[in-house]
Amino acid sequence: MKIDHGKVMDIAEAYTAAWNSGSPEAIAEFYAKDGRIVINRGEPWKGCTGIAEMAAGFFADVPDLALVCDKVRCAGDHVVFLWTFTGTHSGTQNSLNISGWEEWDLDEDLKVKASRGWFDANDYERQIAGG
Repeated sequence: MKIDHGKVMDIAEAYTAAWNSGSPEAIAEFYAKDGRIVINRGEPWKGCTGIAEMAAGFFADVPDLALVCDKVRCAGDHVVFLWTFTGTHSGTQNSLNISGWEEWDLDEDLKVKASRGWFDANDYERQIAGG
């Protein structure tokens, strides 16, 4: 299935807005009912409930999280969503500036059926610690 790049850009813009809304449920709405996300080869979060739990975890750690979509690339039903988020870690009060990406496989309804997310976890931990 080939996806219209304009539609993907609309999805990316709305997904970014969902993250910036602070609503885990708004983020989960972009996923298929049986969708899943894996971050840095960790354990997957499955279904809308699991995806909302993942997002809630990020909001607990970085309550003022602000996401920017840096770029989007498309190939068939595969999308790469490059992002940067900034914010303040809730425990240490240290500023964060983290870049990464998600690789999406979209279904025929343009919902994310699989996402593989990546960011530099060592840099994240360094910034949390204030290094």
